Amino acid sequence: MALLRLLVLLALVGSVWATWDTCRGTCGLRPMAFDRSSAPAEYSQDKDYEILDSSHGSSQDKGGTGIQPGAWPGIVSVQATRENGTWHMCSGALIHPQWVLTVAQCFFGAGDISKWEVVIGATDLSQPGPEAEVRHIQSLIVHRHYNPSTARNNMALLELERPVECSDYIQLGCVPDSSLAVPELRTCYIAGWRAAPDSAPGPRPLLQEAKVRLMDAQVCNSSRWYGGAVQPQELCAGYPRGGIDTCQGDIGGPLVCKDKTRDHFWLVGLASWGKGCAGAKRPGVFTSTQHFHTWILVQMGLLQPEADASPAESFPSLEKELQEDLEDELNPNNSEDYAGGSFQQQILGKFLNLMLELVQFLKGEKA
Repeated sequence: MALLRLLVLLALVGSVWATWDTCRGTCGLRPMAFDRSSAPAEYSQDKDYEILDSSHGSSQDKGGTGIQPGAWPGIVSVQATRENGTWHMCSGALIHPQWVLTVAQCFFGAGDISKWEVVIGATDLSQPGPEAEVRHIQSLIVHRHYNPSTARNNMALLELERPVECSDYIQLGCVPDSSLAVPELRTCYIAGWRAAPDSAPGPRPLLQEAKVRLMDAQVCNSSRWYGGAVQPQELCAGYPRGGIDTCQGDIGGPLVCKDKTRDHFWLVGLASWGKGCAGAKRPGVFTSTQHFHTWILVQMGLLQPEADASPAESFPSLEKELQEDLEDELNPNNSEDYAGGSFQQQILGKFLNLMLELVQFLKGEKA
C-alpha cells in the first residue's frame, strides 16, 4: 500500500517537480530589488476614469519611476495577439509555476483567448530579453460572481500551458491567508507598464513602480472620499493628498507589501478601479487577494471545494484520498497556511513522509 501511494504521489507531482530546483518552494522573494522609496513617482493628474483602463491611452502620460530588470520578478504581462499586432492588455502576478492571478475585468467581453499569452520576467515589453518566459493560456477561471458594473469579485486565475522556471527575474508571489494583519503592513509598492516618454513613434511599455500607503478602510469609505463604494473585499492604497496612484498603470497591477519581520513581500492586492487620477482623497482601489485566499486554493486544486460550491475537478478515489491526507497533515488545526509554503513544499513534505513509510515497509518484509 505504501508503494502504491508513493507511485500516486509521484504522478501528482508531475508538472511541478521540474520547477522544484528553481523555485525552491519559496514565494515573495525579490532577489534583485532595492528600496526606491526615496524617489516615489509623481503621476500626472489629467485622466479621469471609473474602472482602470488597460494600456490603451496611457502612452501619452508622464511620470513613474523606471526600475531595473528583475526588481519585480512576480509581475506578469497578459497580452493578446490581433491582426494589428500583440498588445499588453493587463497585468497579473505569478503565484505558482503554472498559475497567474489577475482581475476578471481584463477578460470582460474578450471572447476567444486562444491567442492570448503571458510574459513573465520582463521589464521592457518591446524587448523582453533572454530572462523572460512566454506561456500560452491553457484555461481561464473568472470568479463566477464577478460584477463588471461594480468591480465586485474582480478576480481571475490563468492556468499556463506548462510551468515556468524560477530565477532572479521570475519568482512566485505570496498570497496571504487570514492570519496576516494586512492593514499593519507599512512598506508597500504598486507597479505597472507605461509607455516611455521617448517611445515615439510607437509605444514602448516600460515597467514602473511607486511607493504607497495602505489607507484605513473607514476613512477611504467616508463621505468625502469614496462614500461607501469601497467593498469589504477591496483595499485602498495611495496618499490622502494624492499625487501617487494606479491611474496610469493597468488593471491587475500588483500591490505588494513588505513583511514586518521577514525579508519577503506579500501580494495583498491587484489594481481594480478608482475615480479621478491621483487626486486628493481618491486613492487607487485594489481587489484584496487575502479575501479570495480560499477561492484561489480551491480553483488551483489545493483545497476541496466547499459544500455549496461546484467542484472544480473530479479525482479518482485514490488521488482523492491522497489529497485529503495532504490537507490533514499540512493543516492539522484546520487552518489555511498556504502563504507559508508553496505547493512544491507541500508535495515534497508528503513525499518524504511516504519514503519513510516505504523504508519501514521494506524492512518489515525482510524481517
